[in-house]
Amino acid sequence: MHEADLRARSPWSDYNEYSLVEIGPAQKLINSEIVIPGSKSFTNRALIIAALAKGNSFLKGILRSDDSYWCIDALRKLGVEIEVNEESVLVCGVNGKWPNEEAKLYIGAAGTIARFLPGALATSTNGTWTVEASKRMSERPIRPLIDALIDLGADITYLEREGYYPIEVHGNGLKGGDVWISGSISSQFISGVLISAPYAKDPVKVNIKDHIVQHAYVKITIGLMEEFGAKVTYTHDLNNMIIENSQYIGKDITLEADASTCGYFLALAALTQGKIRIINIGYDTNQPDIKMIDIFEKMGCTVTRGDTFIELIGPKQLKGGFDISMKELSDQTMTLATTAIFADGPIAIHDVAHIRTHESDRIKVICDSLSALGIQVEEREDGLTVYPGLPKPVLLQSHDDHRIAMSLALIGARVKGIQITDPGCVSKTCPNFFGMLKDLGLSVNFKDKEEDGK
Repeated sequence: MHEADLRARSPWSDYNEYSLVEIGPAQKLINSEIVIPGSKSFTNRALIIAALAKGNSFLKGILRSDDSYWCIDALRKLGVEIEVNEESVLVCGVNGKWPNEEAKLYIGAAGTIARFLPGALATSTNGTWTVEASKRMSERPIRPLIDALIDLGADITYLEREGYYPIEVHGNGLKGGDVWISGSISSQFISGVLISAPYAKDPVKVNIKDHIVQHAYVKITIGLMEEFGAKVTYTHDLNNMIIENSQYIGKDITLEADASTCGYFLALAALTQGKIRIINIGYDTNQPDIKMIDIFEKMGCTVTRGDTFIELIGPKQLKGGFDISMKELSDQTMTLATTAIFADGPIAIHDVAHIRTHESDRIKVICDSLSALGIQVEEREDGLTVYPGLPKPVLLQSHDDHRIAMSLALIGARVKGIQITDPGCVSKTCPNFFGMLKDLGLSVNFKDKEEDGK
């Protein structure tokens, strides 16, 4: 079990004073239109690109979460002027030259910053920066990214364990040229190289040496780079990408809602025969987790796909009895696993071995959690099979993993007395998650740490 790393929690987080939360079913049918917070994926990509850019950028609809807080904090320590006003941010770009040539940076548990910032720092020809991460982030490998950046001319050293944070980056510039990188652990490694590539001396050709676990997030990166003026060409399978020498130009953009967060609220309607319409995202987004609505449709839900909204109505009985690859939307593995408990047949999830190295070993943790609930589950290296059952009310560990906590909370929509430790961990993605559940009618009760004798 991963204990909560409270240093990684930011002033934008909620619920840290509570030791646990208890979730119970709503008293009436859920029927609501809701707005989902901004996309974590878009927010941190846009912040770093805007910081590198020439000129100012106004980013509307950012996600106010731990990850974006630490991204803004790091950029400010590098000398970037950033003005935050609720969900909007004004970023004064530095044109590829960090004003502060020496700084100690802390990035919390943010995987996006951990993968995007080293290359952005390495583009500079002057400066030395140390980058420290949370305990769990420092256990997650980054060698494929760092090796690729070093191949492009970066000067980066590990300060403790080879292949892991903390690191030190010396401003040496990037020379460009051909680089080979693995995409089998995280597509964010590829994005980390891409974001920095326009500032290399010569064009950069990125070659994938194996496979990409989530193509859609690489496409999101390329799309944002192009919006800010980068010149990128690529093959359909993204195995070869060429980035010309150029510079980002400041831009005003509105960021999308977070499709990963949408999945929990769509699941809520699916589980309760309720109706949820999310009014600030359309089906045509490049975020892969929007495809979760297709899986719910396969399970018997009635869905409507709009240009600016998506809607789901839950059935009387969810359908199971199928196998599915979740490789491209692996963050929804746990959402599907908890929903599958209430289907009419088993659901087998495949191709998500890479989520064992995320905030927790997500396959093992969700299997252990379902077993604790009395649900039959089979664990495999690359996934799991969930069998239908009647969960018993128990205390479940969140393992300081926002997606584990939010997925397990869904069970409380059907079973009274589901308790989850450390509710504050949801601040990584959706700080007001439990408040949103309460607004939708679920029973949500917290226990203070003082009451718990802590």
